[in-house]
Amino acid sequence: METNGVSRRDFIRASGLAGTALCLGFYFPANAKKAQLVSANAAEATGFEFNAWMHIGTDGKITLTDHRAEMGQGSYQSVPQIIAEELEVDLKDIDVVFAKGDPKKYGSQITGGSSTIRGSYKRLLMLGATARQMLIMAAAAKWNAPVADCYAQAGQVIHRPTGNKLHYGELVADASKLTPPKDVPLKPMSDYKLIRKPLKKLDTPMKTNGEAIFGLDKRLPGMLFASVERNPRLRGKLVSFDSTAALKVPGVKQVFKVQMMVFNTTRDGVVVLADSTWAAMQGRKALKVTWDETGFEHVNTVDIYKSHQELLKTKEGLSVKKQGNPDAVLDKPGKKLDVIYETPYQSHAAMEPLNCIAHYQSDKIEIWGPIQAPDWVQGDISDKFKMPKEKVVVNMTFLGGGFGRKAFLDYPQEAVAISKQAGVPVQVVWTREDDIKQGPYRAGISYRGQGAIENGAITALKFKMAGQNIDHWSGPGRGKPNGSTTEGFLNPYFESIKNISFADVPYEMPLPNMWWRSVYASTNGFAYESFINEMALLAGKDQLSFRREYLKDERCQRLIDRMEEVSGWKARKKNEGYGVAITECFDTTVGQVVKVSRNAAGKIKIDKVWAVMDCGWYVNPDIIKAQVEGSVLMALGAATTHEITFKNGLVEQNNFYDYLMPRITDMPTVEVHIMENTADAGGVGEPALPPFAPALTDAIFDLTGKRIRKLPFNMNAV
Repeated sequence: METNGVSRRDFIRASGLAGTALCLGFYFPANAKKAQLVSANAAEATGFEFNAWMHIGTDGKITLTDHRAEMGQGSYQSVPQIIAEELEVDLKDIDVVFAKGDPKKYGSQITGGSSTIRGSYKRLLMLGATARQMLIMAAAAKWNAPVADCYAQAGQVIHRPTGNKLHYGELVADASKLTPPKDVPLKPMSDYKLIRKPLKKLDTPMKTNGEAIFGLDKRLPGMLFASVERNPRLRGKLVSFDSTAALKVPGVKQVFKVQMMVFNTTRDGVVVLADSTWAAMQGRKALKVTWDETGFEHVNTVDIYKSHQELLKTKEGLSVKKQGNPDAVLDKPGKKLDVIYETPYQSHAAMEPLNCIAHYQSDKIEIWGPIQAPDWVQGDISDKFKMPKEKVVVNMTFLGGGFGRKAFLDYPQEAVAISKQAGVPVQVVWTREDDIKQGPYRAGISYRGQGAIENGAITALKFKMAGQNIDHWSGPGRGKPNGSTTEGFLNPYFESIKNISFADVPYEMPLPNMWWRSVYASTNGFAYESFINEMALLAGKDQLSFRREYLKDERCQRLIDRMEEVSGWKARKKNEGYGVAITECFDTTVGQVVKVSRNAAGKIKIDKVWAVMDCGWYVNPDIIKAQVEGSVLMALGAATTHEITFKNGLVEQNNFYDYLMPRITDMPTVEVHIMENTADAGGVGEPALPPFAPALTDAIFDLTGKRIRKLPFNMNAV
């Protein structure tokens, strides 16, 4: 199934728009506080650029433009499920296409920060409701009946007094001429028929029968295939290369130098262009390349963490948030805790390796691929290649995982540069080794936690973090503290603890780092929640009861109630290993309880994980459960099986044989519970990752008495 975006001109051509279809979309005026919902006719009349988010044809079929990427998080299902609810149609009547990159039409298109639903669900509900109301108004006019006597159901408008029916397809011509009504009432949640139901995903059949088009599946006439030998050290330069043997490989066409920007640094590479990916890779193996790797530090992992510890002990850092005077409290005698936590560098290791197709032409650049941020790519390519934005077309395909890596701009830019030099459309495919050795990575970060207890209560908390700051790579963040230092730490703590401070100790290192699933919460959560567990022990209190004293808002209290209930927390026995953690990111709070024991061989095993998520308004509980399970597994790998390490400036890992992924037999039983409330939607794809590691290590301490403060650790060695 091709899922190319749909342009305004395509819609005009395909549907006529002159009274033959109902097209609704959003207009994003400059500096407007919210998008305006408009029809295609209104767009034509006023002349502004129209984005057709929804098109209903005379056959009643609905084409929905998904403005965000689908990388397994469920956007391809959740967006139409929202629309179908208010539009009163069956999901089988909706076709989904991916939008092209264009922030003027679609607003932000970045699939990251668990933002797709929480950032647009109200607009999507209104889109469906408005279309439904316009169809009802058109039917009422045909029957010369009051609008109040008509209602929509199953893709039809029904006249309540007579039972007469009109199919949506029979009404679109008249409906398209109406002005979209404002402030159409939305359904109460009690009337939902589709939302909050575990409906099967629309993209599952096409992903299992081969119809779905991922980046690696896309083909263009005359396209060649490229593999790139890149400098193994980010700042090294190409001295020379010998392509003699490479050009003798059957299918190899050209060999030449290429450069791409990685943040503000240029990375050199040698391109092998061929008539197949296999031939390009074989030609690359035959290359002889000389690199200049002098003039800069060749780092080692052990030195990174030594530097972290020294900084945390000797520097106060840049203040991020402070209330009260924790230093004065910590200077007094009493029960105190002063510990350091370490978290590792991590690769994204998405199952679909990086790839991108680019076709550079003198008057146009077009891109196809697994891209998390098509609007960012459009702007970056326009800037780097001096092409007007409207001449840069970015097409999204399905993504086989992204985790933030496929929101980066380097691989599309590299593909365009290669196509420009080759003069033909080119597909660049990264190997697994390329992905793991080149980065960018989640930065390894170390933390110092200091706290004081008096009469069983926290009197002071002080946290410092030392690690690379993503913003430093892009330039503007230099000299400023890491604004994400408190990410993952629940706000109610600030309301109940008088003396708290957070500081960022700047740490510079020439290693490319960037977002990774749940971003800084993935490392912050381990340090901060582990520290809270240690403070509970120091206070002589139960970990959940201890948190209840400080997380006093109603939603947190109800979440803790549920955690205790589902896990049997209060009925747990001695010599059973139970651990707990609660974190918040992207407007969602997740609490997890982990139970561990020893197997017959005496090794630690995870018996069960209970995860309670409060994400407010939500769409599909099955998607939530899948995201929580995936987050737990990814967190398990990051805590116990894999890390990126450096020796003499080179990444030591290569592929899954030494960047070890959890196996299916390692996957614990995960029981997911979703809190029901009417709060605004929070994120789903990332917030369940941060609490797992601190809950796991707390459970291991509960069972063994061994406190784990450094990740990753070997489960078999505990």
